Amino acid sequence: MNKKSNNLKPSDFNTQRKPTWCLGCGNFGIWNSIKKAFVNLGLKNHQILIVYGIGCSGNTTNFIKTYAFHALHGRALPIATGAKLANHKLNIIVMAGDGDGVGIGGNHFIHSCRRNIDITYIMHDNKTYGLTTGQTSPTSDKGYKTKSTPLGVIEEPINPVSLALSSNATFVARGFSGDVKYLTNIFESAIKHKGFSFVDVLQPCVTFNKKNTYDWYRERIYKLESDKEHKKEDLISAFKKSKEDMGGKIPIGVFFQQEKPSYGDGLKQIERKPLVDHVINDIDINNLLTSYF
Repeated sequence: MNKKSNNLKPSDFNTQRKPTWCLGCGNFGIWNSIKKAFVNLGLKNHQILIVYGIGCSGNTTNFIKTYAFHALHGRALPIATGAKLANHKLNIIVMAGDGDGVGIGGNHFIHSCRRNIDITYIMHDNKTYGLTTGQTSPTSDKGYKTKSTPLGVIEEPINPVSLALSSNATFVARGFSGDVKYLTNIFESAIKHKGFSFVDVLQPCVTFNKKNTYDWYRERIYKLESDKEHKKEDLISAFKKSKEDMGGKIPIGVFFQQEKPSYGDGLKQIERKPLVDHVINDIDINNLLTSYF
């Protein structure tokens, strides 16, 4: 990836369809940030595959002009894994919500982290199920009231950053969709990282989540770079920082980054060239088939 090696503009990643999110939705910030990141990295439309989950985040498949796959709820990561192994030259991005990532897709999330698949996972974390009109999600704050929990959530929320760290992800970050410039920088770093990169994006749902608003986040957020004690190579420090959001202040930025071999590095099948470039039409499988009879 050569930074700004082409003449693309963010608008060149627009489709003919206009976003249908609610006015002020945090998805707009993510949409703008990822397009800017692609341009800054010199990526072209055909060099990118984005696999989408179900939900308001999944609707982005209609609004970004790259290769795209709209997956089943919670199943975006295994599909992205298959795509990366079939053509490891593609830049694979996953966009899914907190329900996809740490709800129905929680098991896939853990194993994608530990395998260190070379993909970037961007979680649209609005702490609610926005598409289905505001039910509680796995990241909803304790006490949060919704139509499915009118007396308030009684469970502790999942912390996606802590979960990614404990599952051995090699790049773990958090961003805020209300700060497009900073979020763009995080996306660039995540995409450049070789291995599994995870970005938890705090994304206000202006229609259904009346607690975790833009103002609510701005009163609490601070950037990790301001803490001179934190080193992103230090896993223990990253864990400590990931727990700070339980105490009032919410850090954003890169919590942890480590360089180590990715899952694909261990596969001899793709050393020479991507699987999709292998010629297989001259292979006779009759002997194999007859061996079963």
